[in-house]
Amino acid sequence: MTIKPGEPWGRQVPVPDGLVVADSDRAVVAALRSDSGSPVQVVGGDLARTLGASVVACPSTRATRNELPIDLVEVVLDGRDPVVACAHVVARSPWYRGHWWRGPILAVMNVEFIGDWDIAPRGHPNDGRVEAFEVAPTMAVRARAAARRRLRSATHLPHRDITTRSVRCQQWVFPSALDVAIDGHPVGRASSIGVTVIPDAAVIYA
Repeated sequence: MTIKPGEPWGRQVPVPDGLVVADSDRAVVAALRSDSGSPVQVVGGDLARTLGASVVACPSTRATRNELPIDLVEVVLDGRDPVVACAHVVARSPWYRGHWWRGPILAVMNVEFIGDWDIAPRGHPNDGRVEAFEVAPTMAVRARAAARRRLRSATHLPHRDITTRSVRCQQWVFPSALDVAIDGHPVGRASSIGVTVIPDAAVIYA
C-alpha cells in the first residue's frame, strides 16, 4: 500500500541473503527486472539520494537494512514498447533546436533529485503518483538561466512559465520530437510521451 502523509515508510529487517548492490537508477531497474529475483540494495543514483542512502557501493557492517516499497513508472514513447523507470523521465529539445534553452521541457519525477538539482521537493517514490513539471516553450533564455541557478536550492518555483501537477497516468503530445532520457539514460526521440505509475511495484533495501 502506498504511503500516506504522516505514515512511517518501510521497516528495519535483517540483511537479506543474496543482496545485489545497484549503484545507479538504471541499475536498480535492471536488477529488479532480472530473472534472479535477488533483493536489491540501492546505494547510488537519484533514488538513493532521495532515500538518503549511502552512495558508496561497498559492503556494510550493519546487520539490518531499511526495507522499502517503491512505485515504478511505465513509460511509452510514440506507442513503442513500454520502458520502466524508477526515478525520472526528462524530455527537451534536441541540440539543433536549442537544447535546454529553447522550446518545451518536461520532467516527470518519481524522486526528488536529478543530480544536484532539487527538482521535486514533494517527490516521494512510494506515494502512488509522480510530479510533472512543464516548462513553457515561450520561457525566455534569461528566465531559464535564472531558474537553472535556483534548482540546487529548490527555489525555482513558483514560476509563471513552469507548471506543476501530480499525476498517476498522463500523456503529453508535442509538435516536434524531443530528446528523452529515462533514469538519466538517453532513449531517443519522441513527440508522444505517456507515463503510468505502478504503485508498490517493487521492494528495495537501503
